[in-house]
Amino acid sequence: MHTTAIDVRAALKEAIARLRAARVPSQTLAAELLLMHALGRDRTWLYTNPEQALDASAAETYFALIARRAAGEPTQYLTGKQEFWGLEFEVTPAVLIPRPETEHVIEVALERLGERGIQINMKTGAPSPALRIADVGTGSGCLAVALAHELPHAKILATDISAAAIEVARRNAARHHLSGRIQFIPANLLENAPVSPLSFDLIVSNPPYIAREEAASLPAEVRDHEPHAALFGGRTGTETYAELIRQAGELLRPAGVLVLELGYNSADAVRKILQAERRWANISLTNDLAGIPRVIAAERA
Repeated sequence: MHTTAIDVRAALKEAIARLRAARVPSQTLAAELLLMHALGRDRTWLYTNPEQALDASAAETYFALIARRAAGEPTQYLTGKQEFWGLEFEVTPAVLIPRPETEHVIEVALERLGERGIQINMKTGAPSPALRIADVGTGSGCLAVALAHELPHAKILATDISAAAIEVARRNAARHHLSGRIQFIPANLLENAPVSPLSFDLIVSNPPYIAREEAASLPAEVRDHEPHAALFGGRTGTETYAELIRQAGELLRPAGVLVLELGYNSADAVRKILQAERRWANISLTNDLAGIPRVIAAERA
């Protein structure tokens, strides 16, 4: 509760101090985002109106959000949104918060598709054949929506084991006017998905990849607030990959592309799964900005 009159500058200063005392990372950013959310204003407004007084209701709302953030709730769940690939996404505790590293999946997918990803054939001027894409474990729908945004000639099937996640993803597709090209279905990976063999040009996934035994080493805000079904990939963290790669091998067309986000230290294990099957070629790893192998891609031979 905050009863004394306070202006924007003082509110930010006090919020940052409270978050710092609670050892919350990126305190200044969190304090700014939550104040923007509480006031319905943007960052420019905050810094051009530092002496604007907060009314009692706004101050109370703001410091209640700061208390929740100090207690560990992620900022994105408090504001209900997160940016990914330059697009704004609704996020709720039903879905994993999209990370900047996951944008590498989009980059690699577009690079691997090459000319197939261009709507008009540059040589003939004719429309390119429609692309069929699957996003497995769609969560907020960030990969499916970003790919539909980049590839106007693509139809996308997005699956998730969580019905609540599917609802969030549907709303995100509608928010970006892409509902007509993305079909969302509840499914475990691509099991029982309404598709026939050799029907996809591209399959992408950011699967659950954290080992159960590593739960204790996760930041509390991740472990205690993000959905465990989207975080944990079995005892070693690589269990989901084997089944996903098997299904993708049956559903991708020849020269179809598989692009998967990798967990920390999982690159070798996942590469071995792909190398063990003769149907995969052109296997490549892409590092994130921290130099960690983040994405593995392969082509259906």
